[in-house]
Amino acid sequence: MRFALGALLSISLSVAAAEAPLRFVVSDSWAMPMVQIERGRPTQGILHDFMVSLATQIGVPAEFHVLPRARVQNAMDHGEVDIRCHVSPSWLPSLSGDYIWSVPLLVQRDLLIGRRDSPTSVNPTQLPRQAIGTVRGYVYPTLQPLFDADRLQREDARNQEQVLEKLLAGRYQYAVSNQWTLDWFNQRLLPDQQLQSVALVHEQTIGCYVRNDPKVPVQRILRTLQQMKTSGEINDIIRLYTGNPDQ
Repeated sequence: MRFALGALLSISLSVAAAEAPLRFVVSDSWAMPMVQIERGRPTQGILHDFMVSLATQIGVPAEFHVLPRARVQNAMDHGEVDIRCHVSPSWLPSLSGDYIWSVPLLVQRDLLIGRRDSPTSVNPTQLPRQAIGTVRGYVYPTLQPLFDADRLQREDARNQEQVLEKLLAGRYQYAVSNQWTLDWFNQRLLPDQQLQSVALVHEQTIGCYVRNDPKVPVQRILRTLQQMKTSGEINDIIRLYTGNPDQ
């Protein structure tokens, strides 16, 4: 009887462990089409759908922890979350060996954006001193020397959508945005109102990294991410929200 009870308890614990959620960290600075946050929870968007699909394919629930950008890495370091996505190794050059990176999953293109009356091509290094719309806490490597020299000035907003709204309202002449957010934002505007790219600021591959913890199914996560990339699923999710796949 004791053996039977022990075996039953072991099975129950194994099932419980198998059903432990995959805990994703979500930055509250993200906006559509990356993610829509309502009442502190993501409800839709490229990253939401991507994360839900990943957890589903692994066979566990997805659990989201929405945090200020400045607290994201601290949550990873303290084991409060398991996986961080939409991040580049270049953003975290001193990340410890306690984490394992996925294969590159996406290509993010940061663009200098102007209104319809802007020139169609601009060299940022030749712009007169002025404010540029940026997201608080975001790093723009190719523009940083211009910010450091006070040739251009950052005007930060909380997220990417707010940056573009200010640009549309004429708060500044140019702003920085990724291609996906620009495509999403323009979908709701008439053709003569749509914002346009005037320069490529920076292009980089991004992916996910996972805590290297025995309690986290690290290898299954990494294999599933690679399958989602090679199968075209990630591009399909991007196309759903922007009309354009990752290129």
